[in-house]
Amino acid sequence: MKRGSTLFLKVVLILIGIPVLALCIYLVPKIANYAVELYPDHGYLDALVMMDLYATAIPFYLALYQAFKLLGYIDKGTAFSELSVRALKIIKYCAMTFSGLYVIGLPIFYLIAEKDDAPGIIVIGLVLIGASFVIAVFAAVLQKLLKEAIDIKSENDLTV
Repeated sequence: MKRGSTLFLKVVLILIGIPVLALCIYLVPKIANYAVELYPDHGYLDALVMMDLYATAIPFYLALYQAFKLLGYIDKGTAFSELSVRALKIIKYCAMTFSGLYVIGLPIFYLIAEKDDAPGIIVIGLVLIGASFVIAVFAAVLQKLLKEAIDIKSENDLTV
């Protein structure tokens, strides 16, 4: 594979990571403060919202890093290796963790949507859960296919 296509994908990964970092810095505290404004008698909501949103950023960036490493393996010509399988496994677990954290945080967003009369907030949460679940399933399928390809390759190397 040409280096240009993996370079493009690496740039795309960086361009995905920068806006999420900006959202974490600027928008998450505002969302947490808004939750407290809606429910002033529940002062702990800001901490819950911030913990949930910041906790989802950790597996997100870990998965981005593993995708970056996977593209590096493709550049080096070692895409069919156990390192690639391990990177896909970590991406799968990160996507499952991301989805699980949003499932846990969905009741908080339900409270905000109910009070603000904005059902779109719940839809956004459901889309994030569904998208990360699809990514987890896709990574699991790729991991299995890559593992089988490596096994076939090692069998062919032994027969020659």
